[in-house]
Amino acid sequence: MNTSIRNIVIVALIAIGVVFAAFNLTRNSGTAAIDRGHGGGGHAHGEGVELSDAKVAAANIELLKASPQVLRDTITLNGLLLPNQEMLVQVSPRFAGVVREVAKRVGDRVEKNDVLARIESNQSLTTYEVRTSIAGTVIDRQLAIGEYVTEQKAAFTVADLSTVWVDFSVHRRDVKRVRIGDKVLVDPADGDAPVEATISYVSPVGSTDTQSTLARAVLDNKNQRFKPGLFVTGRVILSAKNAAVAVRNTALQTVENRQVVFVRDGDKFEARDVELGERDSEWVEVVFGVAEGEVYAAKNSFIIKAEIGKGAASHDH
Repeated sequence: MNTSIRNIVIVALIAIGVVFAAFNLTRNSGTAAIDRGHGGGGHAHGEGVELSDAKVAAANIELLKASPQVLRDTITLNGLLLPNQEMLVQVSPRFAGVVREVAKRVGDRVEKNDVLARIESNQSLTTYEVRTSIAGTVIDRQLAIGEYVTEQKAAFTVADLSTVWVDFSVHRRDVKRVRIGDKVLVDPADGDAPVEATISYVSPVGSTDTQSTLARAVLDNKNQRFKPGLFVTGRVILSAKNAAVAVRNTALQTVENRQVVFVRDGDKFEARDVELGERDSEWVEVVFGVAEGEVYAAKNSFIIKAEIGKGAASHDH
């Protein structure tokens, strides 16, 4: 009897051991599966996404290389393009009379001594020619065939538009900051890059109506890019600093209260934490986080942020 009881106890203990071993194996397998699901070596927040060149182009994501830039402390001024008044002539009839022929119209290019019109003198009844004394472009005409004209009124205005003036309005609070010799970046908002010019004149008097004063720069206009009469903006450069590595301001995004730039390696964009330095209206200095020559998303980087957010949400489910 004692032997039988002893055998039963031994069998029971063996059974309990088998059950306990099976439980531990099942638990360890589950833990390993969880560990694989949260895989080591990846970003904890899934801060990367792959986008092909076609997808980048379709999303209008601009790619640039991190590079050295000059950061500028500037003030922005509104300006108006004008003909260079030192390269302009107003042509008047020599004698009163009747216009018999008009040879040039507004927009025509003329050379020095070209005939602009022919007028029959009211005194001698003979016809004489009205000529331009400079080469340039006819920008105004104030006569027509058959019209009676006098020498008191200009018949044509001819301007050499190879240079033009840009007159900036400087608010009274900024007058002390703008000086002759300052560099200014002039942007006619035509899609091309701004042009650098130099402030050559600052008016000693102000305007009662606008409570501002005038600052002027002369622009090279041999390609006729600048059209008198149009508005432009100018950024007067007050100081400048060289940055070893800089990215566009539009590249910056915030992810979980961290400033990041999306750097591309192959087809993958990675959210790179950055330490920033100084900045201007266009560029920001990168002290740490992005190296010179690395390709990053300069425009529409928020699309990449959204794609990463969608990927993280799908993993949570």
